[in-house]
Amino acid sequence: MALEEYKGVYIYAQQVDNEISPIAFELIGKAKDLAADLDTDVTAVLLGSKVEDLAAPLAEYGADRVIVVDDPELETYRTEPYAQALAAVINEYKPEIMLVGATAIGRDLGPTVSARVKTGLTADCTQLEIGDFPLQPVEGKENEQKHKQLLMTRPAFGGNTIATIACPDHRPQMATVRPGVMQKRERVAGAKAEVVRFDPGFTKNNKYVEIQEIVKAVGSVENIMDAKILVSGGRGLGSAENFAMLKELAEVLGGMVSCSRAVVENGWLPQDYQVGQTGKTVRPNVYFAIGISGAIQHVAGMEESDLIIAINKDADAPIFEVADYGIVGDLNKIVPALTESLRAEMAAK
Repeated sequence: MALEEYKGVYIYAQQVDNEISPIAFELIGKAKDLAADLDTDVTAVLLGSKVEDLAAPLAEYGADRVIVVDDPELETYRTEPYAQALAAVINEYKPEIMLVGATAIGRDLGPTVSARVKTGLTADCTQLEIGDFPLQPVEGKENEQKHKQLLMTRPAFGGNTIATIACPDHRPQMATVRPGVMQKRERVAGAKAEVVRFDPGFTKNNKYVEIQEIVKAVGSVENIMDAKILVSGGRGLGSAENFAMLKELAEVLGGMVSCSRAVVENGWLPQDYQVGQTGKTVRPNVYFAIGISGAIQHVAGMEESDLIIAINKDADAPIFEVADYGIVGDLNKIVPALTESLRAEMAAK
């Protein structure tokens, strides 16, 4: 493989029902950082039917170029036509890096495409950067260390360790990236990008499926990634029943309840509420960590919060190392007292 032929940082700009998914803008933000380190540009790949107008917001969030594959075959997501389209773009334009959101669609599309273009894929990444591989030169083999590689970091072994992976011998370097991990850039109204229309030449085969009916279900679980204030509980709460006091505090503050992995494993709350490496990444204005020890897997999902307040009876708990404010004591006494104090203060206003 002639690696020098592969240039540019590409992202798959997911759209559903002709609306750009937020993950696309997050990927452009990270792609701009990676592209700056590589002295190259950012291309968004937009697939769908009647989607050309969606190129404009992609440009306003930082894409230098938008490759549009607009075809009736792509009206609704199906693995085969979408995989054919994205693989054709990669084979034609040869990106050095290809980023895909780790959404339900991306987790299906990314691995399928990576297999077709004969490269590796690191799934569910939480960090991406340009660096050397191996990270440290091997004694006697310093000349074999490769530079300006995409270093892809992701949780491994159920979130119990963090792995950094590279793909030095194949291109593109592909990764799926968890929603909420990367930050989108400020929108620049009126910004323009080069728009390229591309025809992949679809080939129907026995992998094509026919969609009989589309049923849109409305989720009953609030999305903690949208919350400005999160009241998060951990194993230290002791039981599912004790989450009632966290819900009271969240209601007073106009926030939502979330939790650590231990809470989900104990069956106290569904996984939709989990924050951390194997849960969701959140960036609220205020994050309460109550009865949470602060393992690295949890901290990775909330450390970008604007203000972190920790309550734990263990003064040596790791959570205090990332907290802006910490209270050492019995949460069963502190949380109700805090709730009542806040309720009284708000009632007085």
